[in-house]
Amino acid sequence: MRVITGIARGRKLKELPGMETRPTTDKVKESVFNIVQFDIEGRRVLDLFAGTGQMGIEALSRGAAHCTFVDLRKEAAAVVRENLAHTKLSENGKVIQGDYLAFLTGCREKFDLAFLDPPYNTGMLEQALATIAKIDIMTEHGIIVCESPAEAVLPELPPPYVMGRQYRYGKIKLTLYHRAGGDRM
Repeated sequence: MRVITGIARGRKLKELPGMETRPTTDKVKESVFNIVQFDIEGRRVLDLFAGTGQMGIEALSRGAAHCTFVDLRKEAAAVVRENLAHTKLSENGKVIQGDYLAFLTGCREKFDLAFLDPPYNTGMLEQALATIAKIDIMTEHGIIVCESPAEAVLPELPPPYVMGRQYRYGKIKLTLYHRAGGDRM
């Protein structure tokens, strides 16, 4: 697992031991960043269910202003901190070890881009989406990128959130949600 491009290009990232974390493959990660490439520079990013932090670190490497990383597990938060230090991006990241719902319900900031890749088939993705829409933590034109199993049916969200395109990569599906505020989709 490595940073694909940007100021930390080629840096290897530390992984979590065991099977509890399912890192996003380089192919899917590259596809995500091809999709959102013009929505990264100078933006505020949320990497919910951060795991190793690779999605948020990739965004920082490509010019995001700041990324908040959230993961429940102490060892995951420690690996994100190590990866931020290794890529020299620590000053642009904030790592929160805690429950995703507790973070979202207490969130007092807005994000331009959010990555959601929780453990599959747990209901966490749907709960996170519902909470994000209810609390409205995305900026105008904000983008939520969700990774799920290809067969998962994700919910429509209440306005101003709109489900955008879906992309399939074998057994993985990416679903984009946008916060309305113009005609970008």
